[in-house]
Amino acid sequence: MYNFISKSPTIQDIIKGLDLTKSLFVSSIIIGEPHTGKKALISSIFGDLPLVSAKDNDMIKDALQKYDELIITDLEYLQNISPSLLEDKKIIATANSITNQNFIDEIFAFIYHMPPLKERPEDIKHLSDIYIKEAKEKLMVDKDIDISKIDIDLTENTKTLQTSIYKHIIKLSMSKDDIKESLYNYIYEHIDGNNAYKEFLDIYEEPLIKAGLTKYHSQLKLSSILGINRNTLRKKILEHKIDA
Repeated sequence: MYNFISKSPTIQDIIKGLDLTKSLFVSSIIIGEPHTGKKALISSIFGDLPLVSAKDNDMIKDALQKYDELIITDLEYLQNISPSLLEDKKIIATANSITNQNFIDEIFAFIYHMPPLKERPEDIKHLSDIYIKEAKEKLMVDKDIDISKIDIDLTENTKTLQTSIYKHIIKLSMSKDDIKESLYNYIYEHIDGNNAYKEFLDIYEEPLIKAGLTKYHSQLKLSSILGINRNTLRKKILEHKIDA
Protein backbone atom coordinates (compact mmCIF):
# COMPACT_ATOMS: atom_id res chain seq x y z
CA MET A 1 0.00 0.00 0.00
CA TYR A 2 1.35 3.41 -0.98
CA ASN A 3 1.23 6.38 1.37
CA PHE A 4 -0.12 9.43 -0.44
CA ILE A 5 0.14 12.89 1.13
CA SER A 6 -1.36 16.07 -0.26
CA LYS A 7 -2.62 19.39 1.10
CA SER A 8 -3.72 20.68 -2.31
CA PRO A 9 -7.45 21.50 -2.71
CA THR A 10 -7.26 20.29 -6.33
CA ILE A 11 -5.89 16.93 -5.26
CA GLN A 12 -8.46 16.67 -2.49
CA ASP A 13 -11.20 17.04 -5.12
CA ILE A 14 -9.66 14.18 -7.12
CA ILE A 15 -9.54 12.01 -3.99
CA LYS A 16 -13.20 12.76 -3.24
CA GLY A 17 -14.17 11.84 -6.80
CA LEU A 18 -12.28 8.54 -6.66
CA ASP A 19 -13.70 7.72 -3.23
CA LEU A 20 -17.24 8.30 -4.48
CA THR A 21 -16.76 5.92 -7.40
CA LYS A 22 -14.78 3.30 -5.50
CA SER A 23 -17.80 1.06 -5.01
CA LEU A 24 -18.98 1.49 -8.62
CA PHE A 25 -17.94 -0.69 -11.54
CA VAL A 26 -16.62 2.19 -13.62
CA SER A 27 -13.19 3.07 -15.01
CA SER A 28 -11.22 6.17 -14.04
CA ILE A 29 -7.91 7.65 -15.16
CA ILE A 30 -5.52 10.26 -13.75
CA ILE A 31 -3.38 12.10 -16.30
CA GLY A 32 -0.40 14.25 -15.38
CA GLU A 33 3.36 14.72 -15.48
CA PRO A 34 5.69 12.01 -14.09
CA HIS A 35 6.42 12.04 -10.35
CA THR A 36 3.29 14.00 -9.38
CA GLY A 37 1.93 11.21 -7.15
CA LYS A 38 -0.57 9.57 -9.51
CA LYS A 39 0.43 6.00 -8.70
CA ALA A 40 0.64 6.65 -4.97
CA LEU A 41 -2.80 8.28 -5.00
CA ILE A 42 -4.66 5.46 -6.74
CA SER A 43 -2.77 2.82 -4.76
CA SER A 44 -3.79 4.50 -1.51
CA ILE A 45 -7.46 4.21 -2.54
CA PHE A 46 -7.50 1.03 -4.65
CA GLY A 47 -4.61 -0.78 -3.00
CA ASP A 48 -6.46 -4.10 -3.01
CA LEU A 49 -6.50 -4.25 -6.82
CA PRO A 50 -3.73 -5.92 -8.85
CA LEU A 51 -1.37 -3.39 -10.45
CA VAL A 52 0.41 -3.73 -13.79
CA SER A 53 2.35 -1.37 -16.00
CA ALA A 54 1.43 -0.87 -19.65
CA LYS A 55 5.16 -0.91 -20.39
CA ASP A 56 4.90 -4.71 -20.22
CA ASN A 57 2.45 -5.61 -22.99
CA ASP A 58 2.44 -9.34 -22.25
CA MET A 59 1.70 -8.73 -18.58
CA ILE A 60 -1.19 -6.43 -19.49
CA LYS A 61 -2.77 -9.07 -21.75
CA ASP A 62 -2.40 -11.70 -19.04
CA ALA A 63 -3.89 -9.41 -16.37
CA LEU A 64 -6.88 -8.51 -18.54
CA GLN A 65 -7.64 -12.22 -18.94
CA LYS A 66 -7.35 -12.89 -15.21
CA TYR A 67 -9.01 -9.87 -13.60
CA ASP A 68 -12.16 -7.83 -14.05
CA GLU A 69 -10.77 -5.01 -11.89
CA LEU A 70 -7.18 -3.77 -11.98
CA ILE A 71 -4.84 -0.79 -11.91
CA ILE A 72 -2.88 0.02 -15.08
CA THR A 73 -0.05 2.53 -14.84
CA ASP A 74 1.80 4.21 -17.73
CA LEU A 75 -1.24 3.79 -19.98
CA GLU A 76 0.38 5.83 -22.77
CA TYR A 77 2.55 2.77 -23.49
CA LEU A 78 -0.45 0.50 -24.16
CA GLN A 79 -0.04 -1.22 -27.54
CA ASN A 80 -2.00 -3.72 -29.62
CA ILE A 81 -4.84 -3.90 -27.11
CA SER A 82 -8.37 -3.67 -28.46
CA PRO A 83 -10.62 -1.23 -26.55
CA SER A 84 -13.18 -4.04 -26.36
CA LEU A 85 -10.88 -5.91 -23.95
CA LEU A 86 -11.18 -3.04 -21.47
CA GLU A 87 -14.86 -2.19 -21.90
CA ASP A 88 -16.22 -4.78 -19.47
CA LYS A 89 -13.50 -4.14 -16.91
CA LYS A 90 -13.04 -1.72 -14.05
CA ILE A 91 -9.78 -0.03 -14.96
CA ILE A 92 -8.11 2.49 -12.67
CA ALA A 93 -5.32 3.98 -14.74
CA THR A 94 -2.57 6.58 -14.75
CA ALA A 95 -0.91 8.19 -17.74
CA ASN A 96 1.83 10.78 -18.16
CA SER A 97 0.26 12.00 -21.38
CA ILE A 98 -2.71 11.46 -23.70
CA THR A 99 -1.84 9.74 -26.96
CA ASN A 100 -5.38 8.87 -28.07
CA GLN A 101 -8.15 11.09 -26.73
CA ASN A 102 -10.91 9.06 -28.40
CA PHE A 103 -9.64 5.90 -26.71
CA ILE A 104 -9.57 7.65 -23.34
CA ASP A 105 -13.10 9.02 -23.77
CA GLU A 106 -14.39 5.62 -24.85
CA ILE A 107 -12.97 3.64 -21.94
CA PHE A 108 -13.02 5.97 -18.94
CA ALA A 109 -16.11 7.38 -17.29
CA PHE A 110 -14.03 9.71 -15.10
CA ILE A 111 -10.93 11.58 -16.27
CA TYR A 112 -8.84 13.51 -13.75
CA HIS A 113 -5.90 15.80 -14.41
CA MET A 114 -3.13 15.85 -11.82
CA PRO A 115 -1.50 19.30 -11.64
CA PRO A 116 2.31 19.50 -11.53
CA LEU A 117 3.91 20.19 -8.18
CA LYS A 118 4.74 23.80 -9.11
CA GLU A 119 0.99 24.48 -9.13
CA ARG A 120 0.52 22.98 -5.66
CA PRO A 121 2.27 25.33 -3.20
CA GLU A 122 0.67 23.61 -0.22
CA ASP A 123 2.23 20.32 -1.27
CA ILE A 124 5.65 21.84 -1.97
CA LYS A 125 5.85 23.08 1.63
CA HIS A 126 4.36 19.93 3.12
CA LEU A 127 6.54 17.53 1.12
CA SER A 128 9.65 19.64 1.71
CA ASP A 129 9.13 19.36 5.47
CA ILE A 130 8.75 15.59 5.14
CA TYR A 131 11.83 15.19 2.93
CA ILE A 132 13.94 17.41 5.21
CA LYS A 133 12.98 15.33 8.25
CA GLU A 134 13.60 12.11 6.33
CA ALA A 135 16.99 13.27 5.03
CA LYS A 136 18.17 14.46 8.44
CA GLU A 137 17.28 11.08 9.96
CA LYS A 138 18.91 9.02 7.20
CA LEU A 139 22.03 11.19 7.01
CA MET A 140 22.18 11.62 10.81
CA VAL A 141 22.31 15.42 10.58
CA ASP A 142 21.37 17.48 13.66
CA LYS A 143 21.54 20.95 12.09
CA ASP A 144 18.44 23.07 11.65
CA ILE A 145 17.61 23.37 7.96
CA ASP A 146 16.33 26.67 6.57
CA ILE A 147 14.12 25.74 3.62
CA SER A 148 14.45 29.25 2.18
CA LYS A 149 18.16 28.53 1.60
CA ILE A 150 17.47 25.42 -0.49
CA ASP A 151 17.56 25.78 -4.26
CA ILE A 152 14.34 23.83 -4.83
CA ASP A 153 14.13 22.03 -8.18
CA LEU A 154 10.63 21.16 -9.40
CA THR A 155 11.47 20.27 -13.01
CA GLU A 156 10.59 16.61 -12.35
CA ASN A 157 8.14 17.23 -9.51
CA THR A 158 8.70 15.13 -6.36
CA LYS A 159 11.76 13.40 -7.83
CA THR A 160 13.83 16.57 -8.18
CA LEU A 161 12.29 18.19 -5.09
CA GLN A 162 13.54 15.33 -2.95
CA THR A 163 16.91 15.22 -4.72
CA SER A 164 17.52 18.96 -4.25
CA ILE A 165 16.76 18.71 -0.53
CA TYR A 166 19.06 15.72 -0.03
CA LYS A 167 21.86 17.42 -1.97
CA HIS A 168 21.53 20.58 0.13
CA ILE A 169 21.68 18.70 3.42
CA ILE A 170 24.62 16.56 2.26
CA LYS A 171 26.54 19.71 1.30
CA LEU A 172 25.82 21.30 4.69
CA SER A 173 27.04 18.23 6.54
CA MET A 174 30.31 17.84 4.62
CA SER A 175 33.53 18.30 6.57
CA LYS A 176 36.70 19.92 5.21
CA ASP A 177 38.12 16.47 4.53
CA ASP A 178 34.89 15.44 2.75
CA ILE A 179 35.17 18.49 0.48
CA LYS A 180 38.83 17.71 -0.26
CA GLU A 181 37.97 14.11 -1.12
CA SER A 182 35.11 15.21 -3.38
CA LEU A 183 37.39 17.67 -5.17
CA TYR A 184 40.06 14.99 -5.54
CA ASN A 185 37.60 12.55 -7.11
CA TYR A 186 36.16 15.21 -9.43
CA ILE A 187 39.56 16.45 -10.57
CA TYR A 188 40.89 12.91 -11.04
CA GLU A 189 37.98 12.14 -13.38
CA HIS A 190 38.12 15.40 -15.35
CA ILE A 191 41.69 16.70 -15.39
CA ASP A 192 42.87 17.08 -18.98
CA GLY A 193 43.89 19.67 -21.57
CA ASN A 194 46.55 22.38 -21.46
CA ASN A 195 45.10 24.82 -18.95
CA ALA A 196 43.95 22.55 -16.15
CA TYR A 197 45.52 24.57 -13.33
CA LYS A 198 43.44 27.66 -14.04
CA GLU A 199 40.35 25.61 -14.85
CA PHE A 200 40.34 23.81 -11.51
CA LEU A 201 41.49 26.83 -9.54
CA ASP A 202 38.16 28.39 -10.52
CA ILE A 203 36.35 25.66 -8.58
CA TYR A 204 37.85 27.06 -5.41
CA GLU A 205 38.20 30.74 -6.30
CA GLU A 206 34.69 31.49 -7.56
CA PRO A 207 32.73 30.14 -4.55
CA LEU A 208 35.30 31.73 -2.20
CA ILE A 209 34.59 35.20 -3.63
CA LYS A 210 30.83 34.66 -3.90
CA ALA A 211 30.57 33.48 -0.30
CA GLY A 212 32.74 36.36 0.94
CA LEU A 213 30.68 38.98 -0.89
CA THR A 214 27.42 37.48 0.37
CA LYS A 215 28.72 37.40 3.94
CA TYR A 216 30.44 40.80 4.13
CA HIS A 217 28.66 42.85 1.44
CA SER A 218 31.87 44.80 0.84
CA GLN A 219 34.68 44.34 -1.66
CA LEU A 220 36.98 46.41 0.54
CA LYS A 221 36.27 44.24 3.58
CA LEU A 222 36.62 41.02 1.59
CA SER A 223 39.92 42.07 -0.03
CA SER A 224 41.29 42.69 3.47
CA ILE A 225 40.08 39.30 4.74
CA LEU A 226 41.48 37.48 1.70
CA GLY A 227 44.72 39.40 1.92
CA ILE A 228 44.66 40.58 -1.68
CA ASN A 229 44.58 44.00 -3.34
CA ARG A 230 41.10 45.41 -3.97
CA ASN A 231 41.89 45.84 -7.67
CA THR A 232 42.93 42.20 -7.84
CA LEU A 233 39.67 41.20 -6.21
CA ARG A 234 37.71 43.35 -8.63
CA LYS A 235 39.52 41.75 -11.55
CA LYS A 236 38.66 38.26 -10.30
CA ILE A 237 35.02 39.28 -9.81
CA LEU A 238 34.90 40.35 -13.47
CA GLU A 239 36.72 37.19 -14.62
CA HIS A 240 34.20 34.96 -12.90
CA LYS A 241 31.26 37.17 -13.94
CA ILE A 242 30.13 37.43 -10.33
CA ASP A 243 27.21 39.76 -9.68
CA ALA A 244 28.69 42.16 -7.15
